[in-house]
Amino acid sequence: MRILAVNWLDLENPQAGGAEIHFHEIFRRIVERGHQVHLVASGWRGAAPTTTIDGVTVERHGDRHTFALKGRGAVRRSLVAAPYDVVVEDINKLPLYLATLTDLPMYVIVPHLFGTTAFREASLPVATLVWAAEKPIPWVYRGAAFHAISDSTRDDLVARGVAAEAIRVIYPGVDAGWYTPDAATPRSAGPTFLYVGRLKRYKGVDIALRAVGLARAQRPDIRLEIAGGGDDRERLERVARKLELGDAVRFLGYVSEERKRELLRQAWGVVFPSVKEGWGISNVEAAACGTPAVASDSPGLRESVLDGETGILVPHGDPLQLASAMLRLCGDPDLVERLGRAGRRFAESLSWEHAAEQTEAHLLETVSKE
Repeated sequence: MRILAVNWLDLENPQAGGAEIHFHEIFRRIVERGHQVHLVASGWRGAAPTTTIDGVTVERHGDRHTFALKGRGAVRRSLVAAPYDVVVEDINKLPLYLATLTDLPMYVIVPHLFGTTAFREASLPVATLVWAAEKPIPWVYRGAAFHAISDSTRDDLVARGVAAEAIRVIYPGVDAGWYTPDAATPRSAGPTFLYVGRLKRYKGVDIALRAVGLARAQRPDIRLEIAGGGDDRERLERVARKLELGDAVRFLGYVSEERKRELLRQAWGVVFPSVKEGWGISNVEAAACGTPAVASDSPGLRESVLDGETGILVPHGDPLQLASAMLRLCGDPDLVERLGRAGRRFAESLSWEHAAEQTEAHLLETVSKE
């Protein structure tokens, strides 16, 4: 197959996150299977206009703020410049409505849609734009094949009016060969929890900060490390200062993959208090390292964390419940290890190879229907 793919960011973009990891891990393997993948994405200051990443050719236009305007034109030119068998649109920001540009088969990947959660993250005008832009998806992409990364995302699409038979759920994988437990990297001496991911308001990291403040009344030695960057960091640092958390919280900024793995191995648990996710890839990376998760009982997260088996789910937005779950792990190292072992087994059941195999089959099926 000759695949024209579109994602707002590519893996090398400094703003890349779970959606970009998901796309790349699958489509680099699709290239290895003999297919051609040409990705149109946004750029950033100093970025090369074209590059190749693990066999995926990447063409960059504009930046993450202007891609909504420039992306459609770039796709239109690509469609004229070369023949393709299918167009893949990864909708993890604003949809570009690419189905209106071509009669080629459309394959739509949906990590998750924001819906009303956009109003937690952005200003009213921007949130309204995101909310309104998602409304026409069932109509604009009628006839398209949908790839949802979780049952929660599938259910959301169906509730919005996408035909259930048009959707296939393909769970993300995890590199269980890289993310592994390591006896030479023991857990931290004191109870230390980790958040790893982008610092965005909807991720709920402030709830974790408040939970730490509450938990310290019983466990003054509890710690929270926050790895990752984003536009919510300044606000979160103000929250930490207001709560007088002092050295109980450390903002680590961006960390390398090696350092992230080390932090995951050392943590007593990862914390993921987001209101909504497509899946929660860092929960599964932690599980692969033998580390449990404490997460909101939210769409997506309730699938990447098996409550009572690989971690603990708590009602979203309740710092007291989150603090209680963290204290459970603080007081029971055996529970930490038991959940961690089950998490490792869960992670071993997921693989990028399997996700790529399922995606390839779904793409071939989509193309053959035309």
